Amino acid sequence: MDADERLAVFLDYENLALGAREHLGGMAFDFGPIADALAVRGRVVVRRAYADWSYFDDDRRALTRHQVELIEMPQRMGASRKNAADIKMVVDAIEMAFEREYISTFVMCTGDSDFSPLVHKLRELNKRVIGVGVENSTSRLLPPACDEFLFYDRLEGVDVPDEPAPTTRRGSGRRAAAAPAPAEPAPGAGQPVVVDPATATDQEAPDAAAARQDADGAEPAEEQPELAVRIAQTLSDLEASAGGTVTASLLKRTLLRKDPTFSEADYGYRAFGELLRHLADDGVVELSAGPAAGDPQIALPEQGDRAEAFALVRSVVAEAGGRAALSGLKNKLRKARPAFSEKSLGFRGFLQFCKAAQEAGVVALAWDDDADDYLVTV
Repeated sequence: MDADERLAVFLDYENLALGAREHLGGMAFDFGPIADALAVRGRVVVRRAYADWSYFDDDRRALTRHQVELIEMPQRMGASRKNAADIKMVVDAIEMAFEREYISTFVMCTGDSDFSPLVHKLRELNKRVIGVGVENSTSRLLPPACDEFLFYDRLEGVDVPDEPAPTTRRGSGRRAAAAPAPAEPAPGAGQPVVVDPATATDQEAPDAAAARQDADGAEPAEEQPELAVRIAQTLSDLEASAGGTVTASLLKRTLLRKDPTFSEADYGYRAFGELLRHLADDGVVELSAGPAAGDPQIALPEQGDRAEAFALVRSVVAEAGGRAALSGLKNKLRKARPAFSEKSLGFRGFLQFCKAAQEAGVVALAWDDDADDYLVTV
C-alpha cells in the first residue's frame, strides 16, 4: 500500500450552498475546486453530502458527477431541520473514525462552529482534520480547531465577483463583472487511483507513436497550452501543500486523481517523462535529479514579481490588437505563461489583479455596455 493520505469528505451542503449564494455574489456552489484542492493532499476514498435534497434539486446532478454520495435527510421546518443533518454527519464521521483505521484525514466542509467538538474529537483520535468553508459564513471558532482550513472563495478555480459593475447609462442596474467559468472536471474526477511510482514516468503507452501529430511529437496547438496549464496548476498546488520535493510520480498520481482518464498518450507522448522533458524545453517546468532513477524532481520556474506579471498582461493585450475582454483574458495569459496565478501574487481575484495593473499605468480597464464586460486596453 502506498503512503498517500486517505481522505474522507463530509459536506454540510446547506451551509456551503447558502454561504456561497449569500456571500459570493449569488454564485452557485461548485464542488470541483474542492475536489482539485484535495487531490493534491491525498486519495479521497469517501465523499458524502448531507442535506434535504428537495431544497437543492438542481445540485444533485453536479455532485453525482463528482462521485459524491448524497445522504437524504428529510426534515421538518424549524430548528430540527438543520440539526438532523448535522447530527447524522457527526455520527457517521465518528463511526468511520473507529471502523476505518486506514482513513487518516477527515475533511469537514462547513463553516458551522457546532462542528468544533467533532473536530477536537477526531484530532484526539489521531486523525488529521481539514476544514473547508465560505470565508464570510465561517465561524471564527472553527478554523483554529482544524489542522488546515481552506476558504472556498480562495481556491483556484473559484472566480468570485469582486464587486458589481458600474451602473450603465441605460439604467439597467449594476452588473457583476463577467469572469471565466471554472472548467468542469471530467466525469469521475477525484476517484482514487493508484499508480506505480516506478513506472509512472517510464512506462510506454501502446500506439503512442501513431498519435503524434508531427515529426517533433508536438500535439495540436490548441491542446498543448491546455495541458501545460493543467500540469503547471497541479504542480503549483503540490508545491504549496507538500512543502517539499515534488517528483514525477507524485505529479502523475495527482493528475490521475483529478482526472482518472488522463494519459500522456492522448497528447502524443510515449511516456510521462517524455512529456515532462517537452514542457521543460518550453520553460513550463524545471527538471532535476530525483530520489530514484527515472523519477525526476519537478519545479516551476521563478514566476517573478508583480511588475513582470503586469508586463505580461500588457503584452498579451497588445498581441490581441490592443483590447481584450476581461472574460477569457486569464486563459490567454496562461497560454503565454502556464504557471500564471494572480493568487500567488497576493490578489484575491483576476479583476483585482487587472485593477492593480491599471493603477500601475500598465493597462486601462473600463466597463463596456455593448460587450457586457470589462475591456482591458493598452
